[in-house]
Amino acid sequence: GVDTSTEIRNTMEDQNVNAIIIATPATTHFDIAIEAMKCGKHILVEKPMAMSVREVEEIEKLSNENNLVAMAGHTFLYNNAVQFTKKLIDSGDIGEIRYIYSQRVNLGRIRTDVNAMWNLAPHDISIIQYWLNNQDPINVQSCGMDYMQNEVDDVTFINIEYPNKVMANIHVSWLDPVKIRRITIVGSEKMVVYDDVAENKITIYDKGIDKLFEKGTSEYMEDYGLYRTVNFNHRFGDITLPQIDYKEPLNAEIDHFVDCIINGNKCMTGTQHAKNVVKILEWATNGSNNK
Repeated sequence: GVDTSTEIRNTMEDQNVNAIIIATPATTHFDIAIEAMKCGKHILVEKPMAMSVREVEEIEKLSNENNLVAMAGHTFLYNNAVQFTKKLIDSGDIGEIRYIYSQRVNLGRIRTDVNAMWNLAPHDISIIQYWLNNQDPINVQSCGMDYMQNEVDDVTFINIEYPNKVMANIHVSWLDPVKIRRITIVGSEKMVVYDDVAENKITIYDKGIDKLFEKGTSEYMEDYGLYRTVNFNHRFGDITLPQIDYKEPLNAEIDHFVDCIINGNKCMTGTQHAKNVVKILEWATNGSNNK
């Protein structure tokens, strides 16, 4: 049988336990993670890893000093559809990314320990950061509102600006009538929709708009001191539904965690990725970038 206990100390002190999965309220993640690593345990912490960049950095420091795996449970990065989209972006097939927007909404489940942004947005931030090679944002802004509990926002809109004119918008809510888990990428050549609740998770649209100019003219007309676009070409091509083999992301995540412990491989959702996600959440919360 499997030993169980209602006392966390029993697990911490058990010499037969090498690794611990922490799936507790978000505000308790940091203290439990630190205690576990002080007891020599590898840790897999449910998202978010902690509630501040400073806390993640403390986890990172202890992990490095004791050669322990500290991994965040950003499960969607182990989703085959998300990984397929990453390869599509890296191939250049969709051109330059212009903007990304996501919706992660449903009716419930309402939390009391964190707001909707800290509960739901880590998924979308993690995915977008992964797709954009963990770029540092230039600016982060958010707007939320509390309806059911004072000072616990039920809905939030996050705007993230990245280098090279790339924008991302994230909408999260637990007060919406329909469950939506969808991210749209608009590229200069093609557009991609990742819909996690649809049967076909990925849809690729070969469509876009190109600027056309008259022969011998440039976009900027010095004689008139203005920009001139002669025409726009609207492209409408095929819609592709790629076949993607499904593997349960939680299983893939656990397999990766064990592989990192046994073989020492680099963790895909380690402390650096977790820190990038929490940095954006903290920036959105405080309205400033606390570097």
